[in-house]
Amino acid sequence: MVPDIGRGSRTHGLLVYLYGPGRREEHTDAHLVGSWDGFAPDPGRDPGRDPDPKVTLARLTAALDLRVKQAGDRAPAKHVWHCSVRTAPGDRRLDDEEWNAVAQRIVHATGIAPAGDPDGCRWIAVRHAEDHIHIVATLVRGDLRNPRLNYDFNKAQAECRRIEKEMGLRRLNAGDGTAAKNPSSAEKFKAERTGRPETSRETLREAVRRAVAGADSEEEFFTRLREAGVRVKLRHAPSGDALGYNVALPGDRNRDGDPVWYPGSKLAPDLSLPKLRLRLTDGAAEPSPPAVGADRTNWSPPARQRRNAVVIAERSATLLERDDGEAAAQLVGVGELLDAVAQTSPAITRAELAAAARAFERATRSHVRAERADTRALRSAARGIVQAGRALGRGEDGGTTAMLVSTLVLVTLAAARWHSARGHAQQAHASRQAAAHLRTAYRQAAATPMRVLHDQGRALPEAQRRTHEASLHAVLPEEFVRGGGMEERTDALVATLAQAERAGHHSEALLRQAIDMRELDSADDVSDVLVWRLRRIAQLPAHPGDGSRRPQAATRQATTPSSRTSERNATAAAPLGTAQDPNRRSSRR
Repeated sequence: MVPDIGRGSRTHGLLVYLYGPGRREEHTDAHLVGSWDGFAPDPGRDPGRDPDPKVTLARLTAALDLRVKQAGDRAPAKHVWHCSVRTAPGDRRLDDEEWNAVAQRIVHATGIAPAGDPDGCRWIAVRHAEDHIHIVATLVRGDLRNPRLNYDFNKAQAECRRIEKEMGLRRLNAGDGTAAKNPSSAEKFKAERTGRPETSRETLREAVRRAVAGADSEEEFFTRLREAGVRVKLRHAPSGDALGYNVALPGDRNRDGDPVWYPGSKLAPDLSLPKLRLRLTDGAAEPSPPAVGADRTNWSPPARQRRNAVVIAERSATLLERDDGEAAAQLVGVGELLDAVAQTSPAITRAELAAAARAFERATRSHVRAERADTRALRSAARGIVQAGRALGRGEDGGTTAMLVSTLVLVTLAAARWHSARGHAQQAHASRQAAAHLRTAYRQAAATPMRVLHDQGRALPEAQRRTHEASLHAVLPEEFVRGGGMEERTDALVATLAQAERAGHHSEALLRQAIDMRELDSADDVSDVLVWRLRRIAQLPAHPGDGSRRPQAATRQATTPSSRTSERNATAAAPLGTAQDPNRRSSRR
């Protein structure tokens, strides 16, 4: 059950809309289901002494506005309180008596008309659809004082959660006051009228998020916004220092022909200029050192940046198992990384990656303060991806994208567990939504490189295939070989092991290292996970069909059990964002 609260100054205008046909003829059988005294005139069903519904509507308006007129100048300018309450899709249909009970509980919980208070505000509840009602109240009490409406939205939300439980309705996730402001009904109708797929508020929120992803200064942030076609207006103090900013979409104007400006703080709580300055200062993007042992000189810039981001994202998943403040900071950085990947992604994955970034935006905010906000590694990865994408467009191969997206699935699932452990229901749900979109994007990006690998595996000499298949059975636990469908999907793994061996690695030792990096129980496809781990550890090209980017075998040392130990020691000593600790196995894929 979802409440949506707004304020206004025109009682009659709102009632005309509620009792009218609606903007798309969606209002049917408009009628009262409740009122402050149970005897309010109903223009829909009980015209009473006035057969003309318009006259009855005027009487209802006068009754609701009585105390407002009596209060005169003491009445608030926006004296109309409007709350729509809607059941969730799939909920049973409530009858009028049940909706009346819902309305009475909402006006009581919010302080509009507390039960047993004869001086409560006047209110009505109008129903013109099966799944929702509109509560309209005027904000002057019978004693001509204004009601106390502190945190009315939070109180309405909490009461709806109780109503859901008691009436057997679908129980929605409780909010914590950190969500971005939802578009108003007027904004939604305007978007429909102008043919926009989303409201200006939502478009601008995404534009601001993308502009700040990896930006290393305030000036670069505003430059990116303007390059994206967003109008920017700064608010300055008398000293000339910027105090805040407003953004608007070109062509989006109000009835007076003026641009519709949105302050950053009204787009989302963390997009105000002071909050953005803290992010830019605490996590200033700096060049990140490459992964330990990486030879990346023959890879394209987008591929290099994405492979570097894989290592940094893996380390973030590990940090999400630790201190609250540090983990909260990592979530902000992961959000920027997702925005960077989404805005530079190729067409095939663009929609799903953008949806993942939008969903995860909710997971970046909670009441856990992001202390020791060292997000430099993540912000550097985001910056590198954005810059490489701007320089060379969206044409990076699907292999590096698949490798990175596979890792980001792991990170978003770790974020979901972190939020769930702290009771952040909305954020945990958002993280799982992001993971679902990322899984779809992964399948899109990995289709071609995996097909190439399968073909290469099937083309190997039979003796070589049997050797590597025996290594798989010897190293992998039996439940993975059977339960993960590995027996039918070993071609890509066999091809990868063969390529690693040709590059100078000990294939069985390399496979053990990949397995030890992280547990495999929660992997959707064990074979795919191991393929990307092996290719990253062995520094093989992510796209198997592009031999020009394969590092030279002569520059590599064979990965043997003894060299594996030394590599682990080097990895453990690497700074944040440069390598993953392969001994860490608690994060679930």
